[in-house]
Amino acid sequence: MTQEAKIDRSPKPMRALLVQTIPQSETRDRAERLAEEIKRLALSAGLVPVATRFFPLPKVHSGSYLGKGNLETLAAEVLEHEAELVVFNHSLTPVQQRNLEKGLVAKVSDRTGIILEIFSSRAQTREGRLQVELAALLYQQSRLVRSWTHLERQKGGVGLRGGPGETQIEVDRRLIRDRIRQLEKKLETVQRTRALQRRARQEVPFFSAALVGYTNAGKSTLFNRLTGAHVLAEDQLFATLDPTVRRIVLPNGDRIILSDTVGFIRDLPHQLVAAFRATLEETLEADLLVHVVDLSDPEWEEQEAAVLETLRELEVGDKPMLTLYNKSDLLPEDSGLVSRLQGRDGVLILSSVTGAGIDALLDTLGRESRKNTRIFQLTIPSAEGALLARLCREGQILERRDDDASIHLTLALSPIAQGRLEGIVREFGVG
Repeated sequence: MTQEAKIDRSPKPMRALLVQTIPQSETRDRAERLAEEIKRLALSAGLVPVATRFFPLPKVHSGSYLGKGNLETLAAEVLEHEAELVVFNHSLTPVQQRNLEKGLVAKVSDRTGIILEIFSSRAQTREGRLQVELAALLYQQSRLVRSWTHLERQKGGVGLRGGPGETQIEVDRRLIRDRIRQLEKKLETVQRTRALQRRARQEVPFFSAALVGYTNAGKSTLFNRLTGAHVLAEDQLFATLDPTVRRIVLPNGDRIILSDTVGFIRDLPHQLVAAFRATLEETLEADLLVHVVDLSDPEWEEQEAAVLETLRELEVGDKPMLTLYNKSDLLPEDSGLVSRLQGRDGVLILSSVTGAGIDALLDTLGRESRKNTRIFQLTIPSAEGALLARLCREGQILERRDDDASIHLTLALSPIAQGRLEGIVREFGVG
C-alpha cells in the first residue's frame, strides 16, 4: 500500500521585481552595488527576485516617486515577469506606496518594509519578537497597506504574504495603538529583567567587549571562533538578531565578556534604531566596541561609515573602539588594501574563517582588559578558602605562591572591585 503524498501547504515564495533608481549624484556602478544589496535583502526575506530595474531619477515625484512614463514602463515589466511584489531600494512615503500599488496593480514595499520582514522571521527571543512587532507597528500605523498579518499572528512583519483581509481603517488604527501600548508595557518588564541580569554581572565585574558592524561582516563567525559557541553564522544579511553573551579566557589568563549583536545597515529604519535600543544594551554597556568591517566588500568604506553613524545615533560613538578589517582571505593577491591599512592605530586585519590575525586580536583584548586595573600583592591565611574563592571571582589572579601557612597572590582588580574589596586589600595587602 503506497503512502499518500503529503500536500505542501506552505506559502510559495513571492516573485519580486526590484527597483533601484539612479539620482544625478550617483554613478551607474554605485547603483549596481546598491542593487546587489537589496537583492540580498530580498533573498534573506524569502522572496524570489525575478529582475532588477534601474531608473535614472533626476527628481523624486512626491505622488508616486517615479514619473508617469517610468511608472508605465515598470507596470509593463510587472506583467512581463509576473511579479507579485515590487521592492524599492528607497524609503517611500505612505502616499507614494499607495499610488504605486494602484498604478502597478501589485504589492509594493520599500527598503524599510523588507528589513522589517527579515527581522520578523529571524527574531528568536521573546524580547526580540516584541521589539520586531513594535517596530513593524510603528511603521504600519501611518500606512495600513492592504492586509497586514502581524496582529493576527502576534509577531512582526509587514504583511507581504497576505492575511485576513482589510478592516475599517479607524478600527485598524485603534488596534494598532492598543497593541503598541501593550508591547511597550511588556518591553518595560523585559527591560527591567535585563537590567537585573546586567546588575548581577556587574557584581562580578569583567571587562566587556561587544562585536558591532555591518550586517554580514562576519561578526558571528568571529564570535564562534573566539568563544567556541554555535551562533548561527551564514552568508546572509541579518543572520543574527538576538544578542548572545559569552565569557572567554584570554591567553594572559584574563576573563572577559564578549557579546555578538545585531548587524547594522545603511539607512537603518529609525523605527528599528528606537525599538532595538534595549536589544543593543550589551553594546551600550560594553567597555570596548570591536567594529568588524568586511574588507572584501566593494562598499566597505560606506558600510564602515554607516555603522559609525548608527553608533552616534545610539549615543555610543565616543566609546573606545577597535576596528577589525575582516575577510582578508577574500582579497585579491595584488590588492593594496592590507598594506594601506596596516599600522593604523586601533586597527587589526584578520580572517575569522582562516584564523589569520586572531592571536593579535586576543593579545590586544588582553591589553585593553588591563588598562583600568590595578595590581595588588596580598598574603592570606591558607585556611581562608572562602576569601580565596571571592578574590578569584572578583579579580584576576596573575600569580599564586603557597607556603605552609599562607597563600601569596598577585591580583589584578578593576576599579569597581577595588572599591568592594578595599577593606580586604587594606587588611591583607603587602607593602
